Amino acid sequence: MDRTDAEQGTALLEEVRLDTPWVTVVWNDPVNLMSYVSYVFRSYFGFSRAEAERRMLLVHNEGRAVVAAGPREEMERHVAAMHDYGLWATVQKDDS
Repeated sequence: MDRTDAEQGTALLEEVRLDTPWVTVVWNDPVNLMSYVSYVFRSYFGFSRAEAERRMLLVHNEGRAVVAAGPREEMERHVAAMHDYGLWATVQKDDS
């Protein structure tokens, strides 16, 4: 039995949703120094000094910054690592 166009469209939409990338978000907190957050971004993610500073300033000024994007399992590992460093981080679907 062939799928109707509506069923095929629904299946495609579900597939696209499953492929939607996830992101790791680091949140501002009242505990960690900006220099430490920048250090974590450089040492863990391998960002250049300039990129680490840029993302750290997003955390400081806007309250959050996306630091990685990809499959959910990988983002969950990043969140766990950020927690190990003492940073507040979460994983969420990429809204962009």
